[in-house]
Amino acid sequence: MLRASLLALTTIGAAIAGIAAVPAQSYPTRPVKIIVPFPAGGPLDVLGRAIADRLAASLKQTFIVENRVGAAGNTGSDAAAKAEPDGHTLLLVLSSTLTVNPVLYSKMPFDPEKDLRLITIATRSSLLLVVHPSLPFRSVKDFVSHASKEPIAYAHAGPGSPGHLMMEYFRISAGFKSQPVPYRGNALLVTDLVGGQIKAGFVGSGGLFQHVRDGKLRALAISTPQRSPLLPDVPTIAEVGYPEVKFASYFVLAAPAGVPDSVAGVIEREVRAALQVPELKAKLRTIDIEVMATTAEEARALFKAEAELMARVVKAAGMRIN
Repeated sequence: MLRASLLALTTIGAAIAGIAAVPAQSYPTRPVKIIVPFPAGGPLDVLGRAIADRLAASLKQTFIVENRVGAAGNTGSDAAAKAEPDGHTLLLVLSSTLTVNPVLYSKMPFDPEKDLRLITIATRSSLLLVVHPSLPFRSVKDFVSHASKEPIAYAHAGPGSPGHLMMEYFRISAGFKSQPVPYRGNALLVTDLVGGQIKAGFVGSGGLFQHVRDGKLRALAISTPQRSPLLPDVPTIAEVGYPEVKFASYFVLAAPAGVPDSVAGVIEREVRAALQVPELKAKLRTIDIEVMATTAEEARALFKAEAELMARVVKAAGMRIN
């Protein structure tokens, strides 16, 4: 279902290209590159291509998505941070790369706060706490009760990934024991969850709905403060007794620090307009991605709060990459 939805998103460019906008007078003057530091075909990549189509139409210039994968997003983000600060290189990235990696990695190739300028938080999505149906857990209470006595093995998509952070955040709050099992990305992780090779995890909700509906996985809770309309019977973590535990995965657009205010303003305006296209918003909701389209000021405030929270989680969990 996720693959079909993502493929369907690639057809949106034609629809949004027809919506008129006032072009900037002096930007862009040449093709613009949007670096996505994660693999092609995933939600972040597809969103980047939809945005690129819209900006190409409204600004009358070529916009190209370039995937630069590596080091939990650091490789591509570093390339964007070191690019000429003229708006012709942009970055579309997971928020955790910018808020978590600086406290997770002993050395960073760039400083997100000093080297990048936030343009907008484009979207957010949730994580589902899921277990294989062979486990007897029917609720978060069952899960915590068992894991309080015996460490529960759980899958995550790599150190510092949203699923890793969320489970550690939850573990610290609820006081249970766990055994993290790292995977290289979500694809194999989900395959093994469905197959029962690993039996628990917090995983991005968009790729799990059909597995939950088919009974191949059991969803115990969702990470965001609100329930998902796609699984309205699944409670939030806050609802089941942990009101302080709230987590979302954000997709963020940024530019190199030093980009002129006039150029940053054009990019912010055009990207926020692109994200409001009804067809795009509706299609993203089918994979549990909610459009935010914040202002740059709103993005900075949210980032400050997330960075402070994640620093506490990383420290409390003893997470570190040398």
